[in-house]
Amino acid sequence: MTNALTIDRAPAAAATSRAASRRARRTARPTWEEPPTPAGQAAKGLTLAGMLAVILVPLWIIVVTSLSDPGAVNRAGGLVIWPDGLTLEAYREMLGDSTVRTSLLVSLGITLVGTAVSMVVSVLCAYGLSRSRSFGHRFVLVLLIVTMFVNGGLIPTFLVVTGLGGYDQWWALILPSAVSVFNILVLRSFYSSTSVDLIDAARIDGAGEWRTLWSVVLPTSRAVTAVIALFYAVGYWNSFFNVMLYMPTDSAKWPLQYVLYTYVNRGNGLPGSVNAGFGTTHAQTAPLSLQMAVVVLTLVPLLIVYPFVQKHFRTGVLTGAIKG
Repeated sequence: MTNALTIDRAPAAAATSRAASRRARRTARPTWEEPPTPAGQAAKGLTLAGMLAVILVPLWIIVVTSLSDPGAVNRAGGLVIWPDGLTLEAYREMLGDSTVRTSLLVSLGITLVGTAVSMVVSVLCAYGLSRSRSFGHRFVLVLLIVTMFVNGGLIPTFLVVTGLGGYDQWWALILPSAVSVFNILVLRSFYSSTSVDLIDAARIDGAGEWRTLWSVVLPTSRAVTAVIALFYAVGYWNSFFNVMLYMPTDSAKWPLQYVLYTYVNRGNGLPGSVNAGFGTTHAQTAPLSLQMAVVVLTLVPLLIVYPFVQKHFRTGVLTGAIKG
């Protein structure tokens, strides 16, 4: 009798065990969601501290060197780590030079105009490619993807731009790099995920494609639009290679980055020597301090703009990466 009861209970016990194991698997959290151990927490803190030091230490050295006098630069043998003999003479000389002031305005103009042109072209192209009923969108999409892996090269691009009259022209600094296929694909993926119900509701209300893009798609994709705009702006602000190709002689059209490039190349004298990089010479300004002052000037606009787009940047990067 006992053996019969044992045999009858065995399948029930096995089923109960399997059900319990399934419930345990459903309630078990992934490894990355488990509370960190003290050792893991310490490792994370050390990693973040190391990354922060890698970012802030070079920035600190650049700022301190830009504020140092020739004696401090000579004593340090180059870059200054600890403040010693601080002075604003490098900034006075830099901002007092007409080349730097003009190049700063040129960089701001190229960045604003170039970002606007790139965003208009990218948004329109991405929206058209995201509509499955648009004419020829598959062919255009494949064609764009091919250009990411195959391109004509530097010399054909130079010949095309110069053949169109772009040599020594402002548009040669903007149009050749106005479109990024990668950015278009990112925008297209977000526009494709826009709620179909919202678009159908707009069309029922009589909205056309332009109105749908402006009133429905763009407001719901504000974060990714801000991120792509930031990418374009940083690219235009840091660009100097097109200047080397299309206007290497007219210094009145040089952006700030190219002024920094030319000055660093021809201003690498011994620390504490008389400045030979700008129009005026001041024995009390070390060339290295002046170079670092120009570097700081190139960083300031980005440091001013980034806090205003940081919220959208974080949202745009994380959107679509988290499910549920």
